Amino acid sequence: MGKKAKKKTIGRGQSDAAEEAFKGSPHTLVIHRGLVGKNVGHLVHDFRRVMEPFTASKLKVRKKNVLKDFINVAGFFNISHIVAFSKTESSINMRMLRTPRGPTMTFKVHSYSLAKDVISTLKRHNMEQKQFQHHPLLVMNNFSGEGMHIKLMATMFQNMFPSINVNKVKLNDIRRCVLVNYNPEDKTLDFRHFHIKVVPVGMSRPVKKLIKAKVPNMSNFEDIADYITKGGNISDSEGELDGPHNEVVLPQTIASRGNIKSANSAIRLTEIGPRMKLQLIKIEEGLGEGNILFHEYVTKTEEEVALINQAREKKRKLKMKRKTKQELNVKKKTDKKDEMKKKTLEGMKKKAEEEEESKNEKADSGMESDDSIGDAEYFKQEVGEAPDPELFPMNNKQPRKRQAGSSLRDNYLPYKKKKLETTDDRTKKQKRESNKNTEKVQGMKKFSRDNHKKNDVNKKNKLGTRVKRGKKVTNKKSGRRR
Repeated sequence: MGKKAKKKTIGRGQSDAAEEAFKGSPHTLVIHRGLVGKNVGHLVHDFRRVMEPFTASKLKVRKKNVLKDFINVAGFFNISHIVAFSKTESSINMRMLRTPRGPTMTFKVHSYSLAKDVISTLKRHNMEQKQFQHHPLLVMNNFSGEGMHIKLMATMFQNMFPSINVNKVKLNDIRRCVLVNYNPEDKTLDFRHFHIKVVPVGMSRPVKKLIKAKVPNMSNFEDIADYITKGGNISDSEGELDGPHNEVVLPQTIASRGNIKSANSAIRLTEIGPRMKLQLIKIEEGLGEGNILFHEYVTKTEEEVALINQAREKKRKLKMKRKTKQELNVKKKTDKKDEMKKKTLEGMKKKAEEEEESKNEKADSGMESDDSIGDAEYFKQEVGEAPDPELFPMNNKQPRKRQAGSSLRDNYLPYKKKKLETTDDRTKKQKRESNKNTEKVQGMKKFSRDNHKKNDVNKKNKLGTRVKRGKKVTNKKSGRRR
């Protein structure tokens, strides 16, 4: 039985160094502003995949969130750049902000293709998850033109991705590539995202199959030499694309099979999306609130720029004035609140002292009244007569005293106990109630009979007489008037 494999432990120094390297790398926050639709939402998700692992892949933007919210938390989460997508009726815009002091670049998205659309056009795609564990390699082309805005744009893209030290870089960590190409004819940018694959050069297709992890089916061959010689005639369409333009000598051994140090290997790129065509519209100082350094369509004179600066300065001063006024009002409010709290505590303390004094006064007055009562009684016993009320003005009425030997229990008279009802008592009670009900019913019947009689008499009086030519006629048989 073999030895139990030991777990690989990372030293504390290595973990601290990795954490410092992670914090020192640029972090990009990719968000959207306003209603952008389903397709632009997918574009935001694909752009986050490009910026992994130094981005928030599962960030949820709410309707209430504004740009200032993300700017305020940028310093806490070591966020160096913010990419915000927005959509208008005419176009889709992408803004890049460098925190915390700017500048801000606004790009117009002329056209784009999502990652799923790009992958659907490929026969073989490489979308392994391990390639997103490391940042991509940035490749920039045609950014050597004249113009300050081109240099600033190139610097912005370079600072969005971590720098690579050629002497310390590990080739196994470079799995992706981001290409940004500038077209000086129409002043647009081509943004592409590729997967990097390294394959050995000078091997036939059967040999490539043999060095793979999966062993090919060789049941039709008697010897492996037959497999290599007969299988070598098979055309390799991928090998036809290789040449001096993509062949290199590896300085390091790569994890894939057949790629060893100092051997020739071919580098193949497979596009994994997204794909965008951008155009720079304007560059602003600060985070979208400063002077406009560059604009593609609008140019202003020095006088117009001075007027805009004056208006912006006036607005800034007014804002500062309102802010200081608000701070003073808040301070006054808090001071007033503290003063009221202090007064309340003093009043509560004073009230407690007054209550204590009143209790003491009541106790003293009770003692004096007892003394005065005792003096009046003493005067009566000695003199034999009751004293004048003016002599002892306090309270001449003596409180009632209990008799000696008597207690509260002796003077207590309990309530009369209720007599328990028996069956005879219940039957008598029921008979009394039934008699009352029968009398009530009989009275109601008698009242109704009397009312019926009265109604019959009234009907006879009304229907029995009629007037004919001013004379009353009575029916002889019925006795009614006719």
